[in-house]
Amino acid sequence: MPTTCFEFLPTLRELVRTYQAFDAFSSAHIRTLGLTSPQFDVIATLGNTQGMSCRDIGQNTLMVKGTLTGVLDRLEQKGLIFRISHPTDGRSTLVRLSPAGEDLFARIFSAHLAYLEPVFAELGKETLETLRQQLEQLRHSLENQSTPPSGQEDFSRARR
Repeated sequence: MPTTCFEFLPTLRELVRTYQAFDAFSSAHIRTLGLTSPQFDVIATLGNTQGMSCRDIGQNTLMVKGTLTGVLDRLEQKGLIFRISHPTDGRSTLVRLSPAGEDLFARIFSAHLAYLEPVFAELGKETLETLRQQLEQLRHSLENQSTPPSGQEDFSRARR
């Protein structure tokens, strides 16, 4: 049965608060590793790969192009990544971890997971699986919404 009268607002608020709490907790540890959260995200995304296009990194990290470019520039300045011409697409650039970046990934990725693990372990395996399924269901519901529901005004084209 569809939710009415904005009954979903408490859930929406809790989802946002949970994300904010996770981001604060995770970012605090990432800063001790000498990285920003977006830099860590790129290093973790590129780890154990032969490199990725900027487009693929953007899709996997959910960063917009402008933000990603700045993050990649700073990681390149630190000597953690390098960019090369894509071997099969001359219009594209491939980003790879440098040897220093690979060493950093090997040190920090498992350390960060170990930092996060006790928080999630408190919930137990069954609760984690239930949460995963419910979040997946919410994501699918959001992804299936291609247009505003009928009867809803599109304010994006409202005149000023």
